[in-house]
Amino acid sequence: MKITPAEEPHRTSTDLNPDNKSVRGYLPSVFFSTYIGSVVISINPYRPLPIYTPEKVEEYRNRNFYELSPHIFALSDEAYRSLRDQDKDQCILITGESGAGKTEASKLVMSYVAAVCGKGAEVNQVKEQLLQSNPVLEAFGNAKTVRNDNSSRFGKYMDIEFDFKGDPLGGVISNYLLEKSRVVKQPRGERNFHIFYQILSGASEDFLCKLKLERDFSRYNYLGLDSAKVNGVDDAANFRTVRNAMQIVGFMDHETQSVFEVVAAVLKLGNIEFKPESRVNGLDESKIKDKNELKEICELTGIDQSVLERAFSFRTVEAKQEKVSTTLNVAQAYYARDALAKNLYSRLFTWLVTRINESIKAQTKVRKKVMGVLDIYGFEIFENSDNSFEQFIINYCNEKLQQIFIELTLKEEQEEYIREGIEWTHIEYFNNAIICDLIENNQTGILAMLDEECLRPGTVTDETFLEKLNQVCATHQHFESRMSKCSRFLNDTSLPHSCFRIQHYAGKVMYQVEGFVDKNNDLLYRDLSQAMWKASHSLIKALFPEGNPTKINLKRPPTAGSQFKASVATLMKNLQTKNPNYIRCIKPNDKKAAHIFNDALVCHQIRYLGLLENVRVRRAGYAFRQAYEPCLERYKMLCKQTWPHWRGPARAGVEVLFNQLEIPEEEFSFGRSKIFIRNPRTLFKLEDLRKQRLEDLATLIEKIYRGWKCRTRFLLMKKSQIVIASWYRRYAQQKKYQKIKSSAIVVQSYIRGWKARKLLRELKHQKRCNEAATVIAAYWHGTQARRELRRLKEEARNKHAIAVIWAYWLGYKARRELKRLKEEARRKHAVAVIWAYWLGLKVRREYRKFFRANAGRKIYEFTLQRLMQKYFLEMKNKMPSLSPIDKNWPARPYLFLDSTHKELKRIFHLWRCKKYRDQFTDQQKLIYEEKLEASELFKDKKALYPASVGQPFQGAYLEISKNPKYKKLKDAVDEKIIIAEVVNKINRANGKATSRIFLLTKNNVLLADQKSGNIKSEVPLGDVTKVSMSSQNDGFFAVHLKEGSGAAGKGDFMLSSDHLIEMATKLYRTTLSQTKQKLNIEICDEFLVQFRQDKVCVKFIQGSQKNGNIPTCKRKNNRLLEVAVP
Repeated sequence: MKITPAEEPHRTSTDLNPDNKSVRGYLPSVFFSTYIGSVVISINPYRPLPIYTPEKVEEYRNRNFYELSPHIFALSDEAYRSLRDQDKDQCILITGESGAGKTEASKLVMSYVAAVCGKGAEVNQVKEQLLQSNPVLEAFGNAKTVRNDNSSRFGKYMDIEFDFKGDPLGGVISNYLLEKSRVVKQPRGERNFHIFYQILSGASEDFLCKLKLERDFSRYNYLGLDSAKVNGVDDAANFRTVRNAMQIVGFMDHETQSVFEVVAAVLKLGNIEFKPESRVNGLDESKIKDKNELKEICELTGIDQSVLERAFSFRTVEAKQEKVSTTLNVAQAYYARDALAKNLYSRLFTWLVTRINESIKAQTKVRKKVMGVLDIYGFEIFENSDNSFEQFIINYCNEKLQQIFIELTLKEEQEEYIREGIEWTHIEYFNNAIICDLIENNQTGILAMLDEECLRPGTVTDETFLEKLNQVCATHQHFESRMSKCSRFLNDTSLPHSCFRIQHYAGKVMYQVEGFVDKNNDLLYRDLSQAMWKASHSLIKALFPEGNPTKINLKRPPTAGSQFKASVATLMKNLQTKNPNYIRCIKPNDKKAAHIFNDALVCHQIRYLGLLENVRVRRAGYAFRQAYEPCLERYKMLCKQTWPHWRGPARAGVEVLFNQLEIPEEEFSFGRSKIFIRNPRTLFKLEDLRKQRLEDLATLIEKIYRGWKCRTRFLLMKKSQIVIASWYRRYAQQKKYQKIKSSAIVVQSYIRGWKARKLLRELKHQKRCNEAATVIAAYWHGTQARRELRRLKEEARNKHAIAVIWAYWLGYKARRELKRLKEEARRKHAVAVIWAYWLGLKVRREYRKFFRANAGRKIYEFTLQRLMQKYFLEMKNKMPSLSPIDKNWPARPYLFLDSTHKELKRIFHLWRCKKYRDQFTDQQKLIYEEKLEASELFKDKKALYPASVGQPFQGAYLEISKNPKYKKLKDAVDEKIIIAEVVNKINRANGKATSRIFLLTKNNVLLADQKSGNIKSEVPLGDVTKVSMSSQNDGFFAVHLKEGSGAAGKGDFMLSSDHLIEMATKLYRTTLSQTKQKLNIEICDEFLVQFRQDKVCVKFIQGSQKNGNIPTCKRKNNRLLEVAVP
């Protein structure tokens, strides 16, 4: 698809008259595109032209439509600016025969839009992904045909989404009817899809080895050898381009690897061949000739070889509750193989489109503007009756596109002139609605007959379908058949018996009815679907969800025709919501060669595309029309009477505007609700005036803004100058005052210093005088004292000599008396010792016969024994009571019995405790174990604990089994109830309390309504992670649930109970018993709970006494819940 160079002269659409003899040789030598109104007519030159450079993009950027030579860039720019500036969704419809250049035109449109829209890292990434999606889809969906080396074998419609600035946000691609029959069979002179040849040509040896492929094309039955190489096409380079494009679009490495593994599996499926075998019962059975290919396919896909081999040999039919397994003959096995290959490739292509959409979809949810680009297969007419179901569907789609072109350009435009009261002479044109009705009518249409035949019980063949068409469509003027009842076709020997002919808008097409029923059914045996679902290959398993045995659907899937019909209807509905822009592509010859122009072929295309009628309508009609309100809103600034506000009717404002601008009356007409402008130059003039006026208004706004800004700045500077001056004057006075003050202080300091020094001199003189008198007096007193001292010393020496003499005399007398007394004492002591020895001798002589040598030890042991007997006899009478809490114990009588006394006290306490425990029943033991557990959990931690020590743990406070009121609740709970009590559930929103019945069983925690007994919540013990409470004297506690569990949908529970210690202890013991994990008991005056999606802080504070002794709970805000404890 190539466009006219800008330097060649521009020709009008009047030259497109096929009856003009000068058309031969003129069109290709002068131009390759022209306009009919806003419709671009483009001829494929089959050679490259230097008119797609960045310089050309800039040349056509923001230029009026007719300002430069005809070009696809001009139409693209017009559509983009209408979308960006006028907020109108656009669509660009590219139509024409196969080989006319539609795919190239769509790529040119996308490249131009990408070049002129905004810049930036994120925007560039989006543009690159949108552009790189084309090479991927072309590789997997395009193929070489006899008419086109890069023919699209699927329909593509891309919606490109833009933000309010005109920057691309993303896109959505829709695909229509991939020609999957090409996977297994190609007509002579054509190729399979490009990707097969690209892998074998461009992949490395290691990569081919991983895919178990060989580079030789002749090794694969699904690849035609007569057209394996295409001139000018480098499959190896294209493969590298495809891999790079997949990486840019966002495919992960493992996803790319999985895609190529599926492609390799499809290629190798064609090499599986079958041989017949006869069974004992006489039925034919097929077997695989060489299982090496099957083994490699199974290794690629991760399928059990035996499972896939059975799926190729047997077919299971399931109806209601019955299953019947039948063998497949060779023909059926080949059909199953080809059906699997077609479905595998078709579903892979659909997955690729979905995966690309995930990467290129808009990430933001802002309001979007949409530009649609439609690149769909062109009209196809093959020779020698090679037109089959695919060509029939393709041509039906082109009929619908031609119909929407007729309705929007010919029919709608003429009807609008009449509706608006514009003088108009009706121009006749061919309306192909009758052909569309022949194909899509719900009762008598060909697609409806085909679906009815496919769903009919009994023997269904292509011949029965043709017979049905002969019965229903025999009288239709656009349907022909050899067996038709219309006698004028009986002698038509050019029409075979197995064919029918339709008179399309583009000419007569003869369709071979063979294969219509099978291709419309598009059946894949369920055994193959289930075998694919069992694959360990994640991608293949995802492509066959119906193979899941747990999700078997016996409902018949919709036919291919009905699916395509619904898709086309959705496409038409989508296109009608957007402003259409048309590119009509024309093929100059059937040889795909440059410089060859077949005038008959071109004239034929001009006629059936309705271009002649379009020229006549455009000649007689108006180039532009717009409602009065938006027209006045857009151009009101061009007239002083309408600017800035027009108070009257919009039509009157438009009339005033056009009269003021002095536009000739023949250039426009007033309709009932719209203004019609005949010549585009008038519109360009309005746009140029508006652009100039907007520049003037912008200058005026800028002038006013600059004046306001300068005035504001001047006033601000003036105010600032006043403030600065006042502050400076204040500062200057402060500095002057500080200077005067410091000077006064200096003067004062000097005066005070002089006075101080004068006083100091006077005081020093007075001090020296006083010190001189003192020194003289001191010397005098010293002389007198020394004289007295000498006198006293002399007197003392005399007295000391007398004392010394007297002391010596007294000492002498004392020593003599002491000597006498010692002598006397020694004599008395000697007498006593002698007497004692004498008495001892007498005793020993008297008692020697009664004692032995160890008498001392015996006496010691005897004494200890008597003391011990006395100790134990006294302990017998002083023993304390048998109560374990009695701490009394007799005092220790002897020091050496200290350790014995303590050990005896310990043994006695253990003994009386055992005696006390032996009196308990099993129920009492359980209660005391719970009390002991509660002591370990809450002693010295919870202020409420001391009050609970004397209260027995009862558990069943409500007696559910005895109370008939709770019969419904008792029936709903099958397990043993450990605790049942009425608690207050704190509302998560406002902190108010609601009465609930709290039930604890071995496995669950339940909350039930107190009045009705209905269970409100049920939480498994495994989902309880923690219990939180305060350290104060209140009964509030929170039950924390595991995140992500089913019970945690509304968040944690906040409860209040009068038996908090008992409930927490039993919940702790039950959880430990069932889950073997200790439940976390958190005691803190501030903790977090999860209420739905929010984390709320529960804070316990000291409350006032106005509410009595009852704690109150109040929700302060979304993040705080306060509990006031008195």
